[in-house]
Amino acid sequence: MGTAILAENLGKEYRIGGRQEGYKTFREAVVETCISPFRRARNLIMGDASGASGLKETIWALKDVSFEIRQGDIVGIIGRNGSGKSTLLKILSQITEPTSGYAEVRGRVGSLLEVGTGFHPELTGRENIYLSGAILGMRKREIVKKFEEIVAFAEIDKFIDTPVKHYSSGMYLRLAFAVAAHLEPEILLVDEVLAVGDARFQKKCMNKMQDVGQEGRTVLFVSHNMPAVTRLCRNAVLLEEGRILQIGPSHKVVSAYLSSDAGTTAAREWEEKRAPGGEIARLRAVRVRSENGETTDKVDIREPVRIEMEYDVLKPGCRLLPVFYFHNEEGILVFESNDMDPAWRKKPRPAGHWKSTVYIPADFMAEGIVYVGAAMVTLDPVLGQFDEHDAVAFQVYDGNTGDSARGEWPGEIASAVMPLFKWRTEHEQGHAMTEASGAGRAGAR
Repeated sequence: MGTAILAENLGKEYRIGGRQEGYKTFREAVVETCISPFRRARNLIMGDASGASGLKETIWALKDVSFEIRQGDIVGIIGRNGSGKSTLLKILSQITEPTSGYAEVRGRVGSLLEVGTGFHPELTGRENIYLSGAILGMRKREIVKKFEEIVAFAEIDKFIDTPVKHYSSGMYLRLAFAVAAHLEPEILLVDEVLAVGDARFQKKCMNKMQDVGQEGRTVLFVSHNMPAVTRLCRNAVLLEEGRILQIGPSHKVVSAYLSSDAGTTAAREWEEKRAPGGEIARLRAVRVRSENGETTDKVDIREPVRIEMEYDVLKPGCRLLPVFYFHNEEGILVFESNDMDPAWRKKPRPAGHWKSTVYIPADFMAEGIVYVGAAMVTLDPVLGQFDEHDAVAFQVYDGNTGDSARGEWPGEIASAVMPLFKWRTEHEQGHAMTEASGAGRAGAR
């Protein structure tokens, strides 16, 4: 496989508070040409408040970024907000030009960066599909061959001849992704925009991107969803303040991100006005706490840990069921737990501020990153109140002291949980049995 994307000392500088150049229509360009002499004359007389008064402050969204991505690679781009992820994709998509360095993209690029880009609002869904294919350099018969598949994936067959300006954000997103993924780009660039879709559509998109990668095409995927990155991507790039911190296998890069200050998610809190929830209950906080009650994002495998959620019950008279669910780095649901206490399950919960806590015993979870989702449903009737995916995350580590379920085994244990069970081993000598008791490791996938 050859090189699909090559970046050398890539940099992008922006002026803080400065007017960034955008795209102009023909009419705007003509008007700008006509008024420019008068504007320059005014600036000479009055002074340009924005420029003559001094130099504007600048910021480097990307700085000295260099990497190589091979054809057929599926690569995740991760980092906290403002680290330069979206700027990188815009440069690779040729939406913006770099200030320094260069990026060489070898192949036809399909991109989905923001809801609303790439389509003309006045054109119908059908017309935008053909327009997008033409921009990618496809022939009409190639687009026709893919047309029905695109419409079926987007699930908008009833509205295909409606101008897209009348589409909801979900319809727009479905069509935009369907076009980007099905018009056979050699390189597919996808930003966090997928978070706009519902859970079923997100899963559908993940499966499609996986299929694209298996077909030998290249995928760059920007996301804050770490299980999705580790499940979909072979490798990952970690950005911080516009620079590359680490490149390598996605599991290692994600682990480094979450164990650093940039990725700490051991506690999240929501203001009352922005708290996720329904008319009956709203989530206010989720925290990971050690045995001594301290908030922590690192847990020794031999120590217990507890996860707590705080929530407001807005209306009395309903039986509420708080739920935690736990995923590993592969995106696999390891287990979930809900409050089984009969003291409240048989009677409604009064309004007010509440806290529910689940206690996880020592020697149970496997090493790696654990992602915790927090949800709440009513029981009569069953109605979801909130469901916060990946509300918090923490790292489980083994000190390799020999007294965990790992024992003396030095290699990798690829299991979802690693409980410490009691073992009994017997040696048959004639008809007599000698025995030795102890603990051992057990892995459950």
